[in-house]
Amino acid sequence: MDSFKAPAQQPEAKLHFLDYWRIIRIRKTVILLVFLLVVITATLVTFILPESFSSTARIKVQRDQADISGVGANQPYLASYDPYFIQTEFEVIQSEVILGKVIDQLKLNEKWAPKYGGGERLKTPETMMILKSRMDLKPVRNTSLIEITVFTENPEEAAILANAIAETYRNHRLEDSKQLTMGGIKALEERWMEQEDKVRKAQEEVDRLRLELRIPDSYAVENAPSPLMTAETLRRIEGLRIESQANYTSMATLVEQVKILSPDEQVQALPTAVQDALLTDLLQQLTIADQKLLAVKKDYGMEHPEVQKASTQVDDLRGKLKLRVSGIISGLDVKVASMKKGLEDLEKEVEKALQLDIEKARQSRPYFEAKRTLEQLQRFSQVLNMKIYSERTDVDLPRSAMVEIVDTARPGLRPVRPNKMLNISLGIVVGLIVGVGLAFFIEYLDTSVKTIDDVERTLGSPVLGVIPQNVGVLLDEGVDSPHAEAYRVLRTNLLFSRKDDRLNSIAVVSAGAGEGKSTTVFNLACVFAQSGQRILIVDSDLRRPSLHKMLRVANNVGLTNYLLKQNTLEEVIQTTSLPTLDFMPSGKLPSSSLGILSSSQMRELIAELKQHYDFVFFDSPPVMGVSDASILASEVDMTLQVIQYRRYPQPMNIRAKQLIDKVGGNLVGIVLNNINMSQDESYYYYSGYYHDYYAKNEDQEPVAVADAGTGAKDKLDINKKY
Repeated sequence: MDSFKAPAQQPEAKLHFLDYWRIIRIRKTVILLVFLLVVITATLVTFILPESFSSTARIKVQRDQADISGVGANQPYLASYDPYFIQTEFEVIQSEVILGKVIDQLKLNEKWAPKYGGGERLKTPETMMILKSRMDLKPVRNTSLIEITVFTENPEEAAILANAIAETYRNHRLEDSKQLTMGGIKALEERWMEQEDKVRKAQEEVDRLRLELRIPDSYAVENAPSPLMTAETLRRIEGLRIESQANYTSMATLVEQVKILSPDEQVQALPTAVQDALLTDLLQQLTIADQKLLAVKKDYGMEHPEVQKASTQVDDLRGKLKLRVSGIISGLDVKVASMKKGLEDLEKEVEKALQLDIEKARQSRPYFEAKRTLEQLQRFSQVLNMKIYSERTDVDLPRSAMVEIVDTARPGLRPVRPNKMLNISLGIVVGLIVGVGLAFFIEYLDTSVKTIDDVERTLGSPVLGVIPQNVGVLLDEGVDSPHAEAYRVLRTNLLFSRKDDRLNSIAVVSAGAGEGKSTTVFNLACVFAQSGQRILIVDSDLRRPSLHKMLRVANNVGLTNYLLKQNTLEEVIQTTSLPTLDFMPSGKLPSSSLGILSSSQMRELIAELKQHYDFVFFDSPPVMGVSDASILASEVDMTLQVIQYRRYPQPMNIRAKQLIDKVGGNLVGIVLNNINMSQDESYYYYSGYYHDYYAKNEDQEPVAVADAGTGAKDKLDINKKY
């Protein structure tokens, strides 16, 4: 056998506007009750609350600033925009600093003791909480104004409190600003005196170091010792050194090159390298003597005295030249040595001057460091002194009022609380909102069957009939009952749902008790019988039989007696006032025969009854309560499931259908029972039209009840009881 399978879930349909209207109509009682409750409560509270008067004081607030710029300011003072300034002042006005002074000034702890403290003196925090609850601070849009409103039962007291709060806040701002300014000046003066003491000690240290290190007056005015070798002197001496080094190198090179020449080459080279007049003269004389010797040799022989004389003269000149060359070379050596000695002396003097400057700077460093420290302390002292002078001048400058009372509070002429019209209007609006919201919330929590779409979507079975509320027994109401048409529609749909004309045994079941299945099976059988077909109703609800009450017959002998073979079939079947309708009561159920419906005798009985009657209807217990209903559903040809409108949750109905399917029952359709046609107009077209039609006919031509012993007062609302 297949396991339980939930029907395929189809996508839920979106709510239409008419669905919302349907919910409002169905839940109108809840909406009306909640609405009335809220409105009545709001009205009672409004009239019970004591009346309060209000008084408002308006103050103008602005940040602290002078009318002209301070001494230290380079340009007029412009206060930067502070988006939190007004909100900050709100908190200040409501702080203990302001309200505490107001409480002490007006002696509210004692004054409010009889009213709020039961005669005992209130504590300041308690009084402050009461005062805060009666205050209302509000900024005036696009201005720097603040409205201070106080609500009390006494209009004069409200005005006094509002004015006291405004004045206390103004005085607080003035005193706070003055204290802050004077406190700042005092702190600056103390700091300046400390700084002056540091300056005095630093000056004493500078004087001591000057005497100890023997700093001359020429150095004392400087920030550092003056060096002997200034940068300009160093640059000049360095130029001389470089020049001397170049001259020395050039001369030494010349001497070395001349020394490596031969004597004749030296004679020829020295005149170009050294400017010597004697050497030049000797060279000229030698040139003349050589020319003369050549001339004499041409004229005379070698032995001629003139030749010898000229030759002697040439030799003598050559000897003088050698001596002069030798002397020049010796002079050059001396000059090179002298240049070297001068260069070395210059370098030594420069190094000595630098060492003297370094030593002098090292020795005088403590003095100049102390002097720089003194200058820094003096500059800071001057800045402090200037700041003190500036602040004292700023204090004397004219200032705009930081807090100005624009409007003083005056006693109110009419009470402002409670606002009766506003409270009642809000009660009406809130009552409607809460009522409608609660109705929709209850509807959301209600998972019971509400519409045909709910049934067909969740169970996957068609709805064959829709039965209205307050349906009685059709035998009592008659053939032309306004409710009969609903059952005739159900009969027609049931016949068309049959797949085979031989299927004529029908069990009517429901998920839970009280869904109206007994009334449904009885009235449906009556409708079938009224059409001329032979019908039998079997009350197979052995635990809570009810059909015999509708027919007003005894239940002593019935189904159980036949199944237990205590009576014959003819003895357990009873006739009714309707010739084509027979009835088999349930009979008494022995405690030892609870599973009697699943016996073979029951199956044989069903088969036999099907042959004698056109249709056999079985009433059964709830499917979810006992197993009899599911057993019966498996033995009959067709099963109808009755679901009462808005009674049980949908999962319970789904479970009942699953039980029927599990045992192999043939569920042909669903019957929606106990529909309120006046509330849910979506069902009107199923049976409302016929109901209205029969109702009009009854108004025009009253029809007597067929059963003389039965009146309207004897009709039973079986839908609710069974």
